[in-house]
Amino acid sequence: MQLSPLIQRFVLHFGEMGSRWGINRTVGQIYALLFTAARPLNADEIAESLGFSRSNVSIGLKELESWKLVKLSHQPGDRREYFSAPDDVWVIFRTLAEERRRREIDPTLSMLREVQLETPQSDEDRHAQARMKEMYGLIFLVTTWFGDMQKLDVATLEKLMRLGSRVTKLLDVKDRLTSAIGIGGDKSAAKAATKAATKAPTKTARSRKE
Repeated sequence: MQLSPLIQRFVLHFGEMGSRWGINRTVGQIYALLFTAARPLNADEIAESLGFSRSNVSIGLKELESWKLVKLSHQPGDRREYFSAPDDVWVIFRTLAEERRRREIDPTLSMLREVQLETPQSDEDRHAQARMKEMYGLIFLVTTWFGDMQKLDVATLEKLMRLGSRVTKLLDVKDRLTSAIGIGGDKSAAKAATKAATKAPTKTARSRKE
């Protein structure tokens, strides 16, 4: 199975980037090949396309299966296993993000929680513990937000991501409205907003008479 220059470039790039993402070159290239393939491939086809040994391909496929990034299927009359990447790129993104959270973030949160329960023995320990508490707070906030995002359907999540910086504008409008109606804000501001609202129709009526 000969790869086109276009696909070969993509596969080689994924192999190089794999080491930066915590996976080896072989796994990165196998996944890139499956991602671009028009149909499921068996291990022999993968080995032939990438020039890898059959054993290395098997190890790479098991790694991808542990990450839940490949689907296993069978063909009629063929005992061999065939592999493919999920069709939906959003499913791939969510799966990869969730697996990285489970493998990397959750253990860190557990360690930081345990450290907070220990009694510091010196000023250096108290300083370090305070710093670790700050780190825990930030990571916990981010992972909580991530968990909420994971619960959204793809259409809603995509719309939210497309908002970009406009989200801050919406929050600014929300804060102004909250202040204007006196919810958790300055009551004088609410009175001023109410006064301005009641004056507006009167002014309009007078201008009509004039």
